[in-house]
Amino acid sequence: MQAGFAFDNTYANLPERFYERLDPTPVAEPHLIRMNSALAERLGLVPDAPDYASIFAGNQVPDGAAPLAAAYAGHQFGHFVPRLGDGRAVLLGEVVTRDGARFDIQLKGAGRTPFSRGGDGRAALGPVLREYIVSEAMAALGIPTTRALAAVATGEGVRRETILPGAVLTRVASSHIRVGTFQYFAARQDNEAVRLLADYVIARHYPDAAAADNPYRALLDAVVARQASLVARWLLVGFIHGVMNTDNCSVAGETIDYGPCAFMDAYDPATVFSSIDQHGRYAYGNQPRIAAWNLTRLAETLLPLLADDEDKAVASAQEALAAFSPAFETAYFGGLRRKIGLTADHESDVVLVNDLLKLMAESGADFTLTFRCLADAVEDSSPVRSFFFDPVAFDSWAARWRWRLGEEATEPAAIRDAMRAVNPAYIPRNHLVEAALNAAIERDDYVPFEWLLEVLAKPFEERPGFERYTLPPEPEERVLQTFCGT
Repeated sequence: MQAGFAFDNTYANLPERFYERLDPTPVAEPHLIRMNSALAERLGLVPDAPDYASIFAGNQVPDGAAPLAAAYAGHQFGHFVPRLGDGRAVLLGEVVTRDGARFDIQLKGAGRTPFSRGGDGRAALGPVLREYIVSEAMAALGIPTTRALAAVATGEGVRRETILPGAVLTRVASSHIRVGTFQYFAARQDNEAVRLLADYVIARHYPDAAAADNPYRALLDAVVARQASLVARWLLVGFIHGVMNTDNCSVAGETIDYGPCAFMDAYDPATVFSSIDQHGRYAYGNQPRIAAWNLTRLAETLLPLLADDEDKAVASAQEALAAFSPAFETAYFGGLRRKIGLTADHESDVVLVNDLLKLMAESGADFTLTFRCLADAVEDSSPVRSFFFDPVAFDSWAARWRWRLGEEATEPAAIRDAMRAVNPAYIPRNHLVEAALNAAIERDDYVPFEWLLEVLAKPFEERPGFERYTLPPEPEERVLQTFCGT
């Protein structure tokens, strides 16, 4: 029985300078760790096909696939690298679902490619499981993201600081085209390829742009808008990407490349977890600024397409980029307003919510738990008051908040329900993720991994028996650093 991939490959029809064709490298003993059944069903795959472990490990190329490693460049921590590309990933091809959505099917950890730059092209089990957990949690939170279709153990070791068990992640994405893909061709002054790529992205992701007076300006406008919305959503759940390089910035507006990502516990805009982010470039509070910086790099590649006159092209790009900040602020403060139970837009709301964030930062209050428990404080203090070093200061803020809620003309129970619908009870807390990874790596125990996925699948629905998943770490459980895994 075949897996049932109905491939309809379009990226492979672009000129061959866009990629390198190659098959995944087979592994020794593939073993299916987990299959995302709901996602597989949406993709039209056959349930429980016996060849899944072999396909998702790269040992068997399914019928209709057109395996390739994509070329791209990128700014890594602000430094431009003209040739990166898929150094450990192979795109099998594209699948179109019954509702007309198109998705890439990619194997991450599938072996060396011409872009590996001396790397082994493999992935360790820990980073594969981390991406599976966090990407699926983000999807459940309603945040645009790549998805995890399957995780496979390879039966081989990979050398990092020590020998670690190897694995392959099957990743599903609207596409894997990045800001760095445009940079790859712009750096080579290959304007024809930039235009081909832009036309492809418009057709695949932004078809409305094709009807605009200047489709390429419309493309830039659309990518700016999606990135503004995406980063606002990250901040609203306390997510820190960790490596916002331009090669990790999807032009489709999805969260991609979960490396040293993490969710913030205590609220602090300067929070950094990534072991390689020594100067806080990608700190929680810096993410909007970096997104705007990345979009500027995209705009630079599109200048030859925006206008024949260089000054007019620059002016057009600047106008498009200027829309990022107001779009981000609208999405971010709109989301914060909903997190504290407000629907109408009052000018004073920004001050109100910023004052709460300031109190949270001063107290080191847990970001997720504070907003979740605030719903119970609509009419009384609830446990949330105890999260603050100065409960009297919180009482003063809460009095202003309740007065503002009174202007909404909404019943308190309805306000509580609305707040619980946007403030998750469960997030992939770092200490829980690390515990699940360690159990799998050290004891071949996947029970904590499975339980965590079960909890995170319904992040807004509190369930008896899962209370420990809502709690911040004890001091000895705190995770201070996360690692890339490459």
